[in-house]
Amino acid sequence: MLNKVWFRTGIALLILFLLIKLVMEVHSVFIPFMIIIQSVILPLLLSGFLFYICLPFQKILEKYKVPRWGSITIIFIALIIIIGVLIGYIAPLIAEQISKLINQIPALQNEVQHIVNFALDQMERLPSDVTDRINKMIQSMSDGATSILSNSLGFVTSFISTMFLLIMVPFFLIYMLKDHERFIPFIARLFKGDRKVFVVELLKDLNETVKSYIQGQVTVSIILGIILYIGYSILGLNYTLLLVLFACLANMIPFLGPWMAFVPAAIIGIIQSPTTFIWVCIITLIAQQLEGNVITPNVMGKSLSIHPLTIIVVILAAGNLGGFGLILVAVPLYAVIKTIVRNVFRYRQQIIDAANSDAKD
Repeated sequence: MLNKVWFRTGIALLILFLLIKLVMEVHSVFIPFMIIIQSVILPLLLSGFLFYICLPFQKILEKYKVPRWGSITIIFIALIIIIGVLIGYIAPLIAEQISKLINQIPALQNEVQHIVNFALDQMERLPSDVTDRINKMIQSMSDGATSILSNSLGFVTSFISTMFLLIMVPFFLIYMLKDHERFIPFIARLFKGDRKVFVVELLKDLNETVKSYIQGQVTVSIILGIILYIGYSILGLNYTLLLVLFACLANMIPFLGPWMAFVPAAIIGIIQSPTTFIWVCIITLIAQQLEGNVITPNVMGKSLSIHPLTIIVVILAAGNLGGFGLILVAVPLYAVIKTIVRNVFRYRQQIIDAANSDAKD
């Protein structure tokens, strides 16, 4: 029994749960470490995200004999220019549209209430409990919308504290771009023999998984955002820039992201006019078909190899556990865990095969 996989797996899970229980019992001891980790994790994640975006450009520059320090300098100059353009030209437009949207929230609520009341009046056969649930949903949406202003001060405070943390991002990014080839050999030095080979292969697979996801999803999001911006601009849809930015962010979530981006565009469209709503549906359908059947297969291929049903389960679980922030990282986190488990089982199978081979000899 001790050699059975299910028995060893069960023992490992029990030990893991016991360790978690012990950590929770003495969690106050770990508070200083958690504060340090929370202070570092955000800039580290952002710098890692930027690193994988900048890495292809660094390789192109170095392919044309640009030295490492020169490629890093060019990349930082490009980033500064992009940030300057965002702050100087796009940020004022976004602020204007946000201010306009906040000022029009009461009017938008009235329009939504009017549309829903009209629909309910036309559907007399709806059970009373369904009508009550819809009214409660509308009331909760109204309460959530009116709480935006009351929570704005806390948001501003969090934003300022985050900006201070982002000062660390350029330093992390510089060292990542400068020494990224040394990371795997540095870790591998701690191991010997077969374990060293396993660690090297594992780290290479993890790097490829994260790189494929980030570079692929960013490319797909940018292309989808351009398509939607052109379509919404021709249509004259209100808050086009905000809707496109949200679509680009939501599209970082595979499979469900495009549908999440459609909801606010549809709401604005149906409030603006029925014709606008129809055209929003058509534009979004065309963009999603291009994204699902042309853009994503050619840009990302099957790099993650995750079934859509698995993606839905992971996203739902992440939403219940940590909200939208965890949803954004849920799929790549699952892909990383999947890569680790796959490599562990492959390494274990190699050990078993080697042991069987020695036994036969």
